[in-house]
Amino acid sequence: MIAIAHYSKALSSIFRDFISLFFPTYCFGCNNSIVKGEDILCTRCIINLPKTDYHLQETNPIKERLVARMPIDNVYVFLKFNKKGSVQRLLHQLKYNNRPEIGIIMGKIYGMELSKLKLLTQYDLIIPVPLHIARRRKRGYNQSTQFAEGLSLVLGIKTSEAALIKAVSTSSQTKKSRIDRWENVKSVFRVINKNLVIDKSIILVDDVITTGATIEAVSSVLHDAGCKRITVICIAEA
Repeated sequence: MIAIAHYSKALSSIFRDFISLFFPTYCFGCNNSIVKGEDILCTRCIINLPKTDYHLQETNPIKERLVARMPIDNVYVFLKFNKKGSVQRLLHQLKYNNRPEIGIIMGKIYGMELSKLKLLTQYDLIIPVPLHIARRRKRGYNQSTQFAEGLSLVLGIKTSEAALIKAVSTSSQTKKSRIDRWENVKSVFRVINKNLVIDKSIILVDDVITTGATIEAVSSVLHDAGCKRITVICIAEA
């Protein structure tokens, strides 16, 4: 039986290699073909990702900006958004081209770096910033949840979408000013399960942080519901 299983596994590997000759898999960062053992991103792109390394610093510009407006402990951002670069391509694939696995892989990669922070072991729950149900239904998934799941797998902290909802559908934040962004999201989030929030230390996860208006709005309702403390983790800053 062991020999049969080994043969079957080897045959499967040969078949995948054969298929890749005719239908090669491409790296979402650089569009070059990826080799056996790589997944979504080639090794070169992983090494060359424009990392912020904020988790290695006592403070950072995003944290300083947000702490002045809301009670949060820390802000960690994985990557710097580079227009027309690898990060933009990855986020576009994640959000608009039905590639949720990109979020999970990015979460795992960043989770490995964040796992060195003993402080995060004191947190109870990872909560992704929710999408409105209509957008969630159209996209098929929440990209922030995918990133949260990747973090969860490495950090060993449970992820939940059951605490929070986005009760009002809003227009895109992309081209709005800071004030317009805040007006767009200031009263659209709601805690629906206080038992998951009261006296809990929460990691709040989003995909991209720009002005911080969305994070501020979500943090506000979490604290109003009795949350003990919040650390923010995002894929990229723009």
